[in-house]
Parts: sequence; C-alpha cells; structure tokens
Amino acid sequence: MKEELPKVEAKFGGDASISFDGLGDLEKPELVCKELVHGDGAVVQKGDTITVHYSGVVWGKKDPFDSSFARRDPASFPIGKGMLIRAWDETLIGKTVGSRLLIVAPADYAYGKRGVPQAGIKGGDTLVFVVDILADRK
Repeated sequence: MKEELPKVEAKFGGDASISFDGLGDLEKPELVCKELVHGDGAVVQKGDTITVHYSGVVWGKKDPFDSSFARRDPASFPIGKGMLIRAWDETLIGKTVGSRLLIVAPADYAYGKRGVPQAGIKGGDTLVFVVDILADRK
C-alpha cells in the first residue's frame, strides 16, 4: 500500500517546503508522525522545554501559515503541558534532539472547528508540519 503523505526534503535544518503533488484533496483522518531524520540527542520528555524550527501549512496549500525557518528564529516552549496544539503535545514526546518530523494533524488534533481565521486556517482544516528538534532542556 502506498503511503499517502506529503513530500518533504528530509535534510535536517534545511528548507522545510511541503509538497502535496499527486495527493489531491486526500486528507489523513488520523494523526500521523513520520520521522524523516532520526536524531541522536536527548529524548524529549513531558514537561521539557524544547527548541524547534518548524513550518506549517494547511493540507493542499503551497504557502505556510507560519514558519520559524522563514523567520530564522527557532521557537522554544514546554511540551506536554497543553500549551500547544494536541498534535505537538502527543507526537514530540519520546522523539530525540536532531530529529526531523512530518506531522499531519487533523482538525481534532489542531484547531478544531474554530480554526484560526487570521492565519488562514479554517475550522476543520488538516494541518501539516515539518518540525526539527534543535534542543531540549529538562
């Protein structure tokens, strides 16, 4: 069975462009986290503060609604504390520093029915992220 996921350059720290070529409107109804690059750093644990680079797009769109890569400014935040979308809290725990992940977050794991209209995210949108885990503080 062919894996129906967006294409991403796998190089850690490189451009995080996301392509939906050949996928059409097919959206994943479940949460998916695919490790594109396995890091050999510390394991992320619930409650840790992690630093990441990321890019996020609405499924099927070309341009990111947010990208720390574009800003050249990584983000830091506590993980597993309910301060982020559910997809990130559930998929980043247990991963290692130096990893590049592809995360597909259906609405129930992202912004639900409300969306974030000011960011171009409608209610019910599936979001796709590329996340590079740069650092972890216990």
